[in-house]
Amino acid sequence: MLQNLVWPEIWQATWETLYMTGLSVIFTTIIGLPLGILLVITGPKGLIQNQAVYQMLSVIVNILRSIPFVILLILMIPVTEVLVGQAIGVQAAIPPLVVAAAPFYARLVETSIREVDFGMIEAAQSMGANIRQIIFKVLLPEAKAGIIAGLTITTISLISYSAISGVIGGGGLGDLAIRYGYQRFELNVMLIATAILVIIVQILQMIGDRVVIRVSRRK
Repeated sequence: MLQNLVWPEIWQATWETLYMTGLSVIFTTIIGLPLGILLVITGPKGLIQNQAVYQMLSVIVNILRSIPFVILLILMIPVTEVLVGQAIGVQAAIPPLVVAAAPFYARLVETSIREVDFGMIEAAQSMGANIRQIIFKVLLPEAKAGIIAGLTITTISLISYSAISGVIGGGGLGDLAIRYGYQRFELNVMLIATAILVIIVQILQMIGDRVVIRVSRRK
């Protein structure tokens, strides 16, 4: 089974998967975390309730989360070309990955923050804390474990999305598995690519779980 494997291509595809996932996680966090906070503070019982803003953000998030990733990849081709100058390849896969994952992560952040004891917010308000202080000194620290757990889930979802991007030549292990396993019937390459994806997911989940446990013990 291990004979005639194209190891240079396998390692290159592994690096591409890690590269596009890593960059996507960074941009997803930059967009998703503030978006999740905004959903909480403008939503029901929020610090600055604003029904119009909350409904608008909520609808946008729901729409983006409703679009299947394969369709999103195709719909975003013109935007991707503008942003990165190409429609296929590793760089081209990153914008749709971020657009798919950021709303998902925002909802996880929103859920984590809403689980913070409302009494702590009231206590902070009674001591004269402003909105910024409540967000950074109460909400985020108290919801930290949930936010990290949500980021772990999102990262693993991005691994899955990155593999799907191989359908349109997005590069990475998914692309390799499709080219060799589906188009050339070299199942050994597809199985090795799948095994590497499983190992990456297991490692990420283990790291995420340990960080969550450590953060929870410090609370």
